[in-house]
Amino acid sequence: MIRFTTDTVTVKAEAGDKEGERRIDAIAVPYNVFATVSGGQEVMFKPGSLPVDGRAPRVFMYHDSTMPIGIVAERVDTDEAMLASMRISRTALGDEALILAADGVMDVSVGVNPIEFTEDKQGRITVTKAEWMELSLVPIPAFAGATITEVAAQAATDPDETDSEQVPEEEPVEATPAQAEVVEAAAIPTPALPAQPKRKFDLPTPGEYLAAYHIGGETFRNVQGAVKDFAESHKSAFQAAAGDVLSGDTPGLLNQMVVAPVFADLNYIRPVVAAVGARAMPDGGNQKTFIRPTWTTHTSVAAQSPELNPVSATTPVIASNVITKTTLAGQVTLSVQDVDFTSPAAMEIILRDLAGQYLLQSDNVAADAIVAGAQASGATWTVNQTDPTSLITALYGAAVNILTDTNFLPDHIFVAPNVWELLGRQLDAEKRNVFPYVGAAGLMGVNGAGSANITQANTFNPFGLNLVADRNFASNTMVVARGTAIEFYEQIRGLMSVEAPSTLGRTFSYYGYVATFIADADQVQSIALA
Repeated sequence: MIRFTTDTVTVKAEAGDKEGERRIDAIAVPYNVFATVSGGQEVMFKPGSLPVDGRAPRVFMYHDSTMPIGIVAERVDTDEAMLASMRISRTALGDEALILAADGVMDVSVGVNPIEFTEDKQGRITVTKAEWMELSLVPIPAFAGATITEVAAQAATDPDETDSEQVPEEEPVEATPAQAEVVEAAAIPTPALPAQPKRKFDLPTPGEYLAAYHIGGETFRNVQGAVKDFAESHKSAFQAAAGDVLSGDTPGLLNQMVVAPVFADLNYIRPVVAAVGARAMPDGGNQKTFIRPTWTTHTSVAAQSPELNPVSATTPVIASNVITKTTLAGQVTLSVQDVDFTSPAAMEIILRDLAGQYLLQSDNVAADAIVAGAQASGATWTVNQTDPTSLITALYGAAVNILTDTNFLPDHIFVAPNVWELLGRQLDAEKRNVFPYVGAAGLMGVNGAGSANITQANTFNPFGLNLVADRNFASNTMVVARGTAIEFYEQIRGLMSVEAPSTLGRTFSYYGYVATFIADADQVQSIALA
């Protein structure tokens, strides 16, 4: 449930029928602006995201369904916002709501269940379709400077009725223009509401207390107030009950402190994809396959000798490589109770993890493509912690293969975590790091074959190569490559959702399409470890 508080409210309780009209008009949701909602996340509603027909949303106080005060009688959808006109019931609680709104104490907060939405990299949610459940009056708006723009409260009166009470005249005071507006609005007579006895609360059950705790906000404060009121009204009975009561005797009334957010035990990063870059699917991604052309045979040029002899002529051949997309997807089903009752909100946390798992798996696809498409360089690194000779020979052996075959030089080295560790442990004969952390005192200019930093795996640059350490590589993986020879295509489709009313559940899916291609295996050379 998303609850979004706005700040512009108009209250009308005017003479209409014999009972008098009792309405509150408000901007329920402004469109195309982000705001922090009750669950803590940033949410934006798009135009048309809320329905204007179907079951009318109920109007509550404080998002508390036990405190109904009316119904949303009219909904008007504009390009800027959803406008709502609330019909307030003629009850003691409705009278109280009108007075508080007229006094400028209350604002409105909408309660919706998102059906279709997207989430950006910053975790901000954009809602494109939602189920509008309720609209509540609340005292604290989402934005500073929230004010009521118009108050007109007038009840129907009997024309034969006159006010016999004489009011003494007061000395006239000249009002400023700003004060004049206030005086004019206040001059509109308002019905005197009878004094109401303080609402009597029964003691909530443990289940009601814990459910209110999960909902939080005004609902939980109301339940806490009910417990306090019950204790006060039954004070003598409590005092008469002998015996010590410990927290172990009342587990159903104890607050459970949840320290949010959930501890991050995975880093949703894509080292390989970040290194080679993600390319957009060609032609909008509307085909299952696409063609990536590469050279098979180039043209040729040679010296002509003797004159008038045929010049060099070679037929060029361009290969038609068919690339097939792979679908990556995952799903999760949440109960509506898990969506509504958890704090911090389980839905946001779980969907964020679903999107993160997509990122991790797409990076794994890219890593597998590098290993599968690499050409064996024939070089082997015989690991020796105190003698980097074999390492240097292997790196230059792979680099010279690339240079000889393509006239390019490598710029990346892709390694498994254990190879990253072995590189960092390389020492010279004096026990000094071959790849030192050049920012450390005393190491600047010593063994300048590259740099290393144990706190950042991808800041290695041994011999000028950009090192990419990725846990998706199998142990002992070491590939020297030119980055542009590795192509990764992607089309993220995002979230889909469907409701299951029969089980009170909602299933979410996150999916996207990826495709990989090694454009030239000669530019991707693997090194064996021994």
